[in-house]
Amino acid sequence: MTEYIVVVAVVAVAAIGVYSMLGQTIRNQTAGIAQEISGNDAGAALNAATSSASAARSQANVRKDLKNYNQDNH
Repeated sequence: MTEYIVVVAVVAVAAIGVYSMLGQTIRNQTAGIAQEISGNDAGAALNAATSSASAARSQANVRKDLKNYNQDNH
């Protein structure tokens, strides 16, 4: 039984890590889903998710090394 608790804890920690790594895009996508489920227009949330993903793509292409590692980390 203890092994299952450990596995669930590891999965939860991994999910938190992924969620915070992909942060803004996932939050905007989740907001869009919630808007659609409630019957509202989700265009603004989905556009925000697209722009967050584009910004993440741009940041991913920036080379990081020890000289500029902490630069632009938010």
